[in-house]
Amino acid sequence: MNAHARKSPPEAPPRHVHPTDLHGAGRLLLLGIEVLVDQVEVLHVKLLGKSLAQPGAGGVTGTVYRRAKWGVAVTARWLDTRLGAAARSPRSSTAQREAVLAALNGLFGDLLERAGNPLAIPMRLRSGGQPLAMEPGTLAELAGERRKLLILVHGLCRCDLQWQRSNHHDHGAALARELGYVPLYLHYNSGRHISRNGRDLADLLEALADSWPGQIDEIAILGHSMGGLVARSACHYGQLAGHQWRASLRHLVFLGTPHHGAPLERHGNWLTAVLGRSAATAPFAKLGQLRSAGITDLRYGNLVDEDWHGRDRFHHGGELPQPIPLPRGVRCYTVAGTTGRSMGDIRDWLLGDGLVPLESALGRHEDPARTLAFPKSRQWIGFGMHHLDLLSRPEVYEQLVRWLGTRPRRR
Repeated sequence: MNAHARKSPPEAPPRHVHPTDLHGAGRLLLLGIEVLVDQVEVLHVKLLGKSLAQPGAGGVTGTVYRRAKWGVAVTARWLDTRLGAAARSPRSSTAQREAVLAALNGLFGDLLERAGNPLAIPMRLRSGGQPLAMEPGTLAELAGERRKLLILVHGLCRCDLQWQRSNHHDHGAALARELGYVPLYLHYNSGRHISRNGRDLADLLEALADSWPGQIDEIAILGHSMGGLVARSACHYGQLAGHQWRASLRHLVFLGTPHHGAPLERHGNWLTAVLGRSAATAPFAKLGQLRSAGITDLRYGNLVDEDWHGRDRFHHGGELPQPIPLPRGVRCYTVAGTTGRSMGDIRDWLLGDGLVPLESALGRHEDPARTLAFPKSRQWIGFGMHHLDLLSRPEVYEQLVRWLGTRPRRR
């Protein structure tokens, strides 16, 4: 070896916390404090009996609130100065850090995006936890002789590293070995509106199809929970745009997807509405309205912009979303979990898998126009399974192999 050759510096070890995390977390905390101060001031004004048309509380009390807001603004500027110049992407990360960021994005992702907060996750495809470079050489090395793509789309508050649970290798890696797929994992901000993520996914898949070396014989999409709604939205927008990847889409599989919404968000919306009726509890309702657009989209399963644009997403009740059928020419399958032990168990319709009722996961609705046309042979119910069990139970994987192992007819 040349004596003058320099050794490359060792790669920095994975880090649980990066300077940009401190910057983003500080900005998010300050946003919460600002909202809290505003609502406490509103409550204080109401208790003093002053008119809402008047400016905030006067005298010494008003000075206290103004100084509190000034302190928030000064702290925000200090954070931007001290930490804002740090690199936006750490050289390496940890699964724990990724999980925390995914949860924060699920809860407050639309706020993070609007504020330009560095915690906001940009949409991208990843392989092995690393962003996929849309370059022919990189893609050719990844693909090898394989011409089948499997796109895995995670759910709310989760990330692409969380497909593996218990002792089961994630469905994507297992299906790659057994059926010859190239597994690619979507990493996205699950707090954004589902329709925005759907449109961006459609564009991302089109860019992938443009860059992919050689012919793509088949694309399959596997969506867990909210991920299934994002996939349906992407199919809708991809079809409208005439994207080429839609012609290669053969299979679309849903795992515990709330096609007609989830009761947890409906209950949360009801609670927010109740709190908003009283002057004493209205500030708490405002805090509840910090929850993300992605969460409120889960109330009824919104898929397109028209389902939320120009509407108050916190209005109790509200209009049902537009009925969007399953994409034509695609084999669509649904897996529903239930904590019940047999069909007809009260837990089937009351709890489902703990988050998604059985009827919603199966696409059934009291309005026939909204019922999704899954053939019986493409429905599967996992008894005694919770929502996350669908990611790890061997029975689920075996069903996926049976479905995806069939060779669909070319269109």
